Amino acid sequence: MRIVASADWRDAVPFENPVVVADVVPGDPAHCVTCGTDTEPRERTELWAVKHRHPKHHGGFVRFYCAEHLPEIEQPPAPVEAPARKARASRAVRPPAARAERTPAVRRVSSVDEAPRAMCPNCFVEVSALGLCGMCGTSLA
Repeated sequence: MRIVASADWRDAVPFENPVVVADVVPGDPAHCVTCGTDTEPRERTELWAVKHRHPKHHGGFVRFYCAEHLPEIEQPPAPVEAPARKARASRAVRPPAARAERTPAVRRVSSVDEAPRAMCPNCFVEVSALGLCGMCGTSLA
């Protein structure tokens, strides 16, 4: 059986980007993951959904945060441009190396004589070296 990820609302949430929970998935009031279940549930318009990366699950995981506990999202550093390379001095162009012409290998004759094998006239099955058919028991002698 092949297990594939199903499409649900978590796929629409971008990684490491806070989104208002009510915009992503409507429903009943929910809890902030940091505040815990001991506090009163908050309205979904007051909570933020953040999708975090997971080392073993490519889809990541989503947590709900209140405004007080919203994590600081570190923006990835801007890509640094590599310094320009110096132009190389032109080299003398070498002619391509001469290749030996390829020829097909000579086919060798097998040292084993390939004689046709004995077949049972009733079953049309190859018989053993003793001349006995393994299917019906007929002896070919």
